Amino acid sequence: MKLTDNNFNVVQEILEKTEAEISKMNPVNILIAGKTGVGKSTLINSVFRENLADTGIGKPVTRYLRKISKEGMPIVLYDTRGLELDPKIQKQVKQDIFKLVDDKAETKEALHAAYYCIQANSSRIEDTEIELIKDISSVLPVILVLTQSIGKPAEEFNSYLENLNLPVAAVQNVMAEPYEITDDYVIPAFGLKELIDKTLQLIPKDAHDAFMNAQQADIERKAKSARRWASRYVATTFGVGFAPIPFSDASVLVPMQVTLLAHITAIFGISLDKATIVSLIAAVGGTGSATMLGKSIVANAFKFIPGAGTIIGGIISGTTASIVTSALGLSYIEVLSIIATKEKEGSQIDLSLIEKLMKNKFRKNMTLNRKELKTKELEFENDDALNEAYSTYSEMEGDKATIPFGKKMIRTIKQFKNRKKK
Repeated sequence: MKLTDNNFNVVQEILEKTEAEISKMNPVNILIAGKTGVGKSTLINSVFRENLADTGIGKPVTRYLRKISKEGMPIVLYDTRGLELDPKIQKQVKQDIFKLVDDKAETKEALHAAYYCIQANSSRIEDTEIELIKDISSVLPVILVLTQSIGKPAEEFNSYLENLNLPVAAVQNVMAEPYEITDDYVIPAFGLKELIDKTLQLIPKDAHDAFMNAQQADIERKAKSARRWASRYVATTFGVGFAPIPFSDASVLVPMQVTLLAHITAIFGISLDKATIVSLIAAVGGTGSATMLGKSIVANAFKFIPGAGTIIGGIISGTTASIVTSALGLSYIEVLSIIATKEKEGSQIDLSLIEKLMKNKFRKNMTLNRKELKTKELEFENDDALNEAYSTYSEMEGDKATIPFGKKMIRTIKQFKNRKKK
C-alpha cells in the first residue's frame, strides 16, 4: 500500500484485496448425483449463494456430467444429467464419474465429496441405485441427501437407509425450501446447516475457506469463522511488540485494517460494491484517503474510551489500536451477516440503514472490554450478537417505513441546508 499517496483509494484496495484473497483459496469440488427430478437444482441454490444452479455456467463435461461454476466463486460442482435406472445409462454414468475423479486426482480440481440425492417421499431405493452409490463411494466420500423430507415417512426412510449399512459418510434429511401446507402453516427449511457441517468434516481443511465463501445456508458459521480469523489476526498484528505510534501517524493502521476487512469480505463471499463499502467505512468516520482513514477511525473511537481526551495528539498504544481494530472488525462482521442474510432472502439492502447499523454496532463494540471482545469469538450457540444486529436493522426498517412522507421531505431539506452552511 502506498501510504505516501494522500488520494489513495481505500475502498478500491479493499475490493482488490478481497479478490486476491478469493483467488488464493483452494477451490472445493463436489459431485451432485441423483435421478432427474429429485430436487438437485433446488438443493444447489439453497446451499450455495447466487442461485448457482441457475446463473452458474453449466458446461457439459460428458454426455451425463455437467460442470457448474461461476467466476469469483471458489467452487465447482459436477451434476449428473439425465440419470435414470437404465443399467446401460448407469454404467456410462459410473464410467464418466470414475474418469473424472481419476483425471482430476492430485490437482486443484480434485473432487472432494459427493452428494447423492434421493427424494425422501419415494421411500424406496432401487437395487441398481444402491450399486451406483456403492460404486461412487469407492472413489469419493458420499453423503446421502434425502430431499423434500416431509413428516414421519422421511424419518423412517432415513432409518431404513441407515440400517442398510451402505458405505456412505452420512445420511441427511433436508427440506431445502419452506414447504407451504396451508396459507397459515408453512414448514420451514431444515437440514441445510447439518449438511454444511457434515460436508466440512469430509473435505480437506485447505478447502474450508472456499466452501465457507460459497455456502449461504449457515450465515452464523460464516460470522464465527470470520471472528476466529479476526481474533487471531488482531492478536498477531497488535502483539506485545507493537510499537506505540503518534496519533498524527495513525494512518499506519490502514494496511492492517484493509487486510482485516478484505479477508472478512472474502469469507462471507457477498457481492459488495463500492457504494456499500463507502457507507460502512464512512459510518466509523473513515474517508477514501489512506492518510485520514486511520486517524478518523481512531478519533471516532476515542469518543467511547474514558479519558481519551488525554490521548488525542499524543501516543496510540498497541492495546488501544487493537481494541479499535477489533471493534471495527466485529462490527463489520455483524453488518455483513445482515447483508448476507438479506441477499439469501432476495431482499433489497437499504444503504442508509446499513451505514446507521455500522455506526451503531461500532459504538457498542467500542464500549466492550478486551475480555468481552474475546468472548464474541466464542459465541457458537444462540448467536446473540447476530440476532441483536438483525433485530436492530429490522427496527430501523420499521421506523423508516412509518415516517410520513412530509416529515421525510422536511428532514431532507434540513440536511441539505446544514450541508450548505458547512
